[in-house]
Amino acid sequence: MKKDIGNYSTLTFDCYGTLIDWESGIWDAMQPLIAANGVTAIDRQAGLQAFAVIESAEQASNPGMLYPQILGNVHSKLAQQFNLNTSDQLDREFGRSVQYWPAFADTADALRLLKRHFKLVILSNVNRDGFASSNRKLGVEFDAIYTAEDVGSYKPNTDNFRYMLSHIQTDLGVAKDQILHTAQSLHHDHVPATEFGLARAWIDRQHLRDSENWGATARVENRPEIDFYFSSMMEMARYAEERFG
Repeated sequence: MKKDIGNYSTLTFDCYGTLIDWESGIWDAMQPLIAANGVTAIDRQAGLQAFAVIESAEQASNPGMLYPQILGNVHSKLAQQFNLNTSDQLDREFGRSVQYWPAFADTADALRLLKRHFKLVILSNVNRDGFASSNRKLGVEFDAIYTAEDVGSYKPNTDNFRYMLSHIQTDLGVAKDQILHTAQSLHHDHVPATEFGLARAWIDRQHLRDSENWGATARVENRPEIDFYFSSMMEMARYAEERFG
């Protein structure tokens, strides 16, 4: 039986990849390194795929490290992988690049529509300051914000979802069966959300359902069941508007 989006009071969101265009942000932030080395052979797909592998390994190895430091380490290892020369300054600039990552064009309008019907909560894999810089682009006030800095680990570590569920109950009085977790990444979000029995909405901005190019997101071979499928945030918002009349 198809689930009814009207059965949920709260949408919990991944931010980067779902609301913020992190792939464009990452690729833009790689350009100073590529330009400094006079490289023409590295394309966006190769750069993002390398980022996905290195970032996941760094987050798993350094769960308590703040995200700007994670990104700095990733940048250094990207340079090594592509045989490029980097510097401490370039690594630090890449680490501070989250503030420049753009929102998707539909994000702010979609969130404002969804805010009419749901509480909105963030569960993000960055630090508090990093999310604050992105939050200014999102156009709404979230009911709660939980970051990797708060938890001390990075998704897909299940501690992040355990932390969110505990705090959302205490902070907002929201039970698990009232939550629809909304995210782009199968690896970071939908796999662990499935383990916790959360309802799930996949914002498949990359059209991964029909593609082999996974970009900056680690590949998931065994895809979990999804309750709602949308290709954009605005598609989800319009679907909710139709449901609520």
